[in-house]
Amino acid sequence: MNSRSQEPADRLGTPEVPDFDLIRPIGEGAFGTVWLASNQTTGRLRAVKVIPLRSTTAGSPARREIVSLKHLEAHIDDQHTNLLTIYHVGRTAEHLFYVMDLADDVSGPPASADASYCPATMERRLEGGPLPADECLALARQLLAGLAVLHEAGMVHRDVKPANCLFVGGQLKLADFGLLTEDGPLVSSLGTRRYMPPDGRMDAKADVYAAGLVIYQMLTGLPTESFPSLGARAREIAANPMLQKLNHVILRAAQRDPAKRFQDAGAMLGELEASASRRGLSRQRVLVSSASLALVGAVVAAVLWHTAPWREAGVMEAIAPAEVEVNFLTEPYYNATIYVDGTMLEDAKGKPYATPCTVPMVPTGEHHVVFKHAQHDDLDAGRIDFTKFREVDARWPDAAR
Repeated sequence: MNSRSQEPADRLGTPEVPDFDLIRPIGEGAFGTVWLASNQTTGRLRAVKVIPLRSTTAGSPARREIVSLKHLEAHIDDQHTNLLTIYHVGRTAEHLFYVMDLADDVSGPPASADASYCPATMERRLEGGPLPADECLALARQLLAGLAVLHEAGMVHRDVKPANCLFVGGQLKLADFGLLTEDGPLVSSLGTRRYMPPDGRMDAKADVYAAGLVIYQMLTGLPTESFPSLGARAREIAANPMLQKLNHVILRAAQRDPAKRFQDAGAMLGELEASASRRGLSRQRVLVSSASLALVGAVVAAVLWHTAPWREAGVMEAIAPAEVEVNFLTEPYYNATIYVDGTMLEDAKGKPYATPCTVPMVPTGEHHVVFKHAQHDDLDAGRIDFTKFREVDARWPDAAR
């Protein structure tokens, strides 16, 4: 044992677990503490979660962790590359503990016992703003792949959030299985409030809702409270089909109505992979169906409603507010001003909104939308019902694809 492990445990406030020296806490949760730990025999660094074993009665933190770990062990035979590996579960007279993969260092180098070591989580990664486009899509796939394994086994995670997405060897791994349980009609409403759906039912669709919000934060760098605003990244999203595809999937995943979400993470992942081809089809319909500007409004409105990516993934139904937040995008020409019922939309300082943009207070109900551009003919998007739609994406019919 090193000199630190030989210091009195009561003075250090450090629990004792077999075969490991606990170096320092690197994570705190509602039920326990995660420690940076070194194997006393090999010196290999691991993460060890320690939960006080004051009681194992139903509902106690230790009992909840034990039940969750039993569910995980019973249903997952082989460790999945996007689920955090748990190597050993044990207990002492005072604590339940389990040994896990140690996350990379947030600054880039491998994990170490240095005082500067800080675990790489999605929460910390997002402190630098939205992720690059390629990374955003890749990590969305990894998150959904890990979550899909749990859903396929009949389990729900119930605490999907950036802090529980760790990076090990550069791979995203879904972690913290303390609230894991079997899916069913009587699942308790436990989790982190801002990632819980409005209906409060914590089933697979609740995990989908939370995953949608996590990916939304990866895409925009904004907090969950800003959903579905695209913020400063609206222009880049409008110009990048990959990010558009991701945004469509997010919108469906985070529907307030659970019936309109994906059934599970596997279905969400499948839609993410398939939506690009359908996105291309919707654009083709706009181009080949409009022979003149007089027809553009009807065609765009028809595409928004009849193609699956918009009807299912791009619709955010209101709970009956008087005003809603709406994303406006025009392709391939940007900087178009927006007219609703003949009135140009302006911000609080009187500056016209220009696409792509998010307009915070658009009246609900059906309104006539026209886009005006200095170098191009007006683009009539027809009548749009903002009670149903929170995003309008229109394309000039004479523009090359």
